[in-house]
Amino acid sequence: MVPLEGQSVRGTVWALADQLGVVARAPGELVEALGADTRRTVVVLPDLDSSHSPEALTELVLMLAELAHARLIVEVRSGSRAHELLTGNRAAELDLDLEQWTDWARYEAWRAESGENRAPAPEPHEPLRVDLDDPAAVCAADALLVSAAYENESDDHGGLRAAWLRAGQSLIRDQAPPDRALVLLTALGDGADPRLGPALASLAEAAPWRAVWSRGRGDLTPPWPGPVAALASGSGPLDGQLLTADHLGTVRLLNAADASANDRRTPLSGRIAAMAELPDGSVLVLDGSGRVRAERAWVARPAGSGIEALLNDGPTQTERLTEAMEKYEVTALTAVGGMAAVGDATGTVRAFDDGSAAVRMHKGRVTALAALEVPLGENGTTAPLIYSGGADGTVRVWSPGDEPLATPVTEAPCPVVALAAAFTPDGPVLAVGWRDGRVEYRALESGRTSTFCPGSPVRALSATARGDLMIGTDESLICLRPQ
Repeated sequence: MVPLEGQSVRGTVWALADQLGVVARAPGELVEALGADTRRTVVVLPDLDSSHSPEALTELVLMLAELAHARLIVEVRSGSRAHELLTGNRAAELDLDLEQWTDWARYEAWRAESGENRAPAPEPHEPLRVDLDDPAAVCAADALLVSAAYENESDDHGGLRAAWLRAGQSLIRDQAPPDRALVLLTALGDGADPRLGPALASLAEAAPWRAVWSRGRGDLTPPWPGPVAALASGSGPLDGQLLTADHLGTVRLLNAADASANDRRTPLSGRIAAMAELPDGSVLVLDGSGRVRAERAWVARPAGSGIEALLNDGPTQTERLTEAMEKYEVTALTAVGGMAAVGDATGTVRAFDDGSAAVRMHKGRVTALAALEVPLGENGTTAPLIYSGGADGTVRVWSPGDEPLATPVTEAPCPVVALAAAFTPDGPVLAVGWRDGRVEYRALESGRTSTFCPGSPVRALSATARGDLMIGTDESLICLRPQ
């Protein structure tokens, strides 16, 4: 239920999406997201005529009414334009002014019981009185009313308006002003008033995260790397680098410290769904058809004589892994050390190293994988742990050679969309991206969990040995550090 008094179209879309466990930035995205989720849904929208945009919201209602599994209950005033539009589209009507809908005996009993204690009628909605140029003021005000004010203004307020509208679904959530300031800071473009960044950083000091850097659509210094479809943190020859893949299949090599560009490649695989880096600098790429291929542009070339190279002319570890995986149609990919793992539409996860192992981890599709090498003692031996996220809303863990843990590491009433894991100075960490837009960052030894919502659908995650978390969306690439 979303009361509409004083609300804008975008604010209503964000509030509905948030309650229904999806992320949507515009009416069309909301309809598309709910169309893909076939759960039966009842949406209640009181007081449509008191909204900022009654006709535009009526159009949204009519779009949602086309969904066979959705039912809408909308309150409008008799004779209003919204009333005309809805009744003209065969909506069932319940006119509360008709006496047949009033139980007069109960009404009189209520009047007698309440007497003089009846609450006065609510005052009509007043316009928001807040300085929209002041980051502290907007972070502390009613977020839905701020959304309506920004949506109905043309002044960009030094870049605050653009940042707010970019991250709106995150900003309207119930949260403290420092958390809201952090979200605004990560959504702020590099063309914004230069005073806003430091002001928001100061306001966000009490948040559980520190914004290391962020790059958004339209940024120029350094340039935005484009919509993110996949991420991978580099090691070995790519240590200190971040690999990003966009929606067209272009892979960029960025400096993880500041997102400045180092290199770019366009593999032959087209659209990229996931990437994983191997110790020699090879990058495994999962393409849109479910096949795994290798990009070897960043592999360090071995030194040595021609005779030595001839004697070692057998298949490389990368070649052995890709050959083992090529017969499977997969939906998720990860790698750690010399091991790679893939998931498929049946919920099965397969691990490949010197041999192979497989186990069913989920009811339905495997949507994301991540892996860690865990030390087993002081002699330097390690064992791989594979974390698997599914469309069933669970994250599970498995060490090849053993049975998966029966209890999920975490679960939610929506699918997992991205995973990342790393071994940091404070121990192992796991990051989980959910379809509802949340990112959970879990310190696995202490149990501490921090959450961040970028405001756009999460497409990919990456975690570094330093503990930094990278979040990729269609609109931005963000680096956060827990504090």
